[in-house]
Amino acid sequence: MALRSVDIVPITEARARLAELADEVVREGSEKILTRNGVAQVALIDAKRLDYYHALEAQQADLESLLEAQRGLEDMVAGRTLSASELRHRLTAPEG
Repeated sequence: MALRSVDIVPITEARARLAELADEVVREGSEKILTRNGVAQVALIDAKRLDYYHALEAQQADLESLLEAQRGLEDMVAGRTLSASELRHRLTAPEG
């Protein structure tokens, strides 16, 4: 959904209209950007949408973990491995 100019609200105005703005966000599914000195500070969004964003974030983290595991398995199949002593040496060797 595109952000409209009416969805950008100064914090000073939002303070007086918070209940009204919250109702609009829930009723219309819109989001409000609250500004301070003309700079975006926070967003007012529906709690259900926030839950959805958090679920997406968790799914992204899971996907990244799976991709990392896949890369590790590919390294093993290709023979790109170290013994425990080689790894210990690399981790304790001074850089330089």
